[in-house]
Amino acid sequence: MESAELKQFVIDKIEDLKAKDIVTLAVAEQSNMTDYMVVCSGTSKTHVKAIAENVVLECKRAGLSIIGVEGRESSEWVLVDLGDVILHVMQDKTRDFYELEKLWSAKPA
Repeated sequence: MESAELKQFVIDKIEDLKAKDIVTLAVAEQSNMTDYMVVCSGTSKTHVKAIAENVVLECKRAGLSIIGVEGRESSEWVLVDLGDVILHVMQDKTRDFYELEKLWSAKPA
């Protein structure tokens, strides 16, 4: 699957679970580890975990490789690394604190 297709696949799956404030960052020119970062918010720890777990489950069903998942225990920020796409699912307060969109200062894709 091409990186743009994978990005859209991830967006579709997080929208299925009503993720909030979805932002896609094209970071291929700033990073050699991924092409896109998808950042979204969940309304609670349970919601954050459910969004990330849905993406993991749907990727497995589609036969896609998952490089790693971090942050499931606290579920304040769960990262799902799919290689060409990295998904960050965060609670609002964590997202406001780290400001990934500002940090990467990339234009929304």
